[in-house]
Amino acid sequence: MTLSMHQASGPVFKTGLTALSAILDKTVVQCGERKIDPAVLMADRLAPDMLPFTRQVLIACDFAKNTMFRLAGLEPPKIEDVEKTVDELQARIRRTLELVDSVAASSVDGSEGRSVTMTVGGQPMTFTGQDYLLQFALPNFYFHLTMAYAILRHNGVQIGKRDFLGALPS
Repeated sequence: MTLSMHQASGPVFKTGLTALSAILDKTVVQCGERKIDPAVLMADRLAPDMLPFTRQVLIACDFAKNTMFRLAGLEPPKIEDVEKTVDELQARIRRTLELVDSVAASSVDGSEGRSVTMTVGGQPMTFTGQDYLLQFALPNFYFHLTMAYAILRHNGVQIGKRDFLGALPS
């Protein structure tokens, strides 16, 4: 059995973002118990030169959305990065999940050799669909998910590996 491009992308993004949403729910509960304003955690970062939690979430969402559209040969929809609160981040995650679901598997499957061109750091980059997914998009998606998780964990939010992994297929 072969693994299709859609199987290697859409469900992966959905699982990661759904897990991130659940982690945000746990964060709100624990902040309430510890009398911490969640806004403090939303602005936190692991190091002075790193992006804060909120940006990590937004970038993870953008990688999921943009990857699906690019693999389908479509222009990704632009979404302004204005979210600051947990509720706004949750809405962004829900919107991203809807957009990921809106891309038909048949549009993504067979995109292994499709040319994907984008600008990164002011420089145009061109990948094959497969290289874009496996060597650029998925590593970046997981990096930003991991940073969001690590920022919360560093601040004492009681989450673990199972929270990060989300619901695994049975």
